[in-house]
Amino acid sequence: MEQTGRYEGGTIRIANEVVKIIAGLAATEVKGVAGMSGGVVDGFAELLKRKNLSKGVKVEVGEKQAAVDLFIVIEFGANVPETAMLVQENVKRAIESMTGLDVIEVNVHIQGVEFKQEETETKVL
Repeated sequence: MEQTGRYEGGTIRIANEVVKIIAGLAATEVKGVAGMSGGVVDGFAELLKRKNLSKGVKVEVGEKQAAVDLFIVIEFGANVPETAMLVQENVKRAIESMTGLDVIEVNVHIQGVEFKQEETETKVL
């Protein structure tokens, strides 16, 4: 479903994909987030850096409200509860300020941890 509004100049529609991209970008801005997760393959979370931000996001958009589920990979050493809370706040703020939707919930699902072994090589579990 898309958000639809009727205004003096006509109708405005915000596609779900737009809300997903806003949420994914806002989540990856938070320090400690390695990227979005595209799912779990063979027990390992697929890490999607900035390639496809909407893949790790599910949204339910009504006429005035939205609910968001984010699937992220966190950097090793990051404080998980604190990082997740910052993600929730940043995503809520970004969606509300850019779309005018009331975000009723932002659920954060930690799908993996990124371990940096060398500067050029990373492993995701």
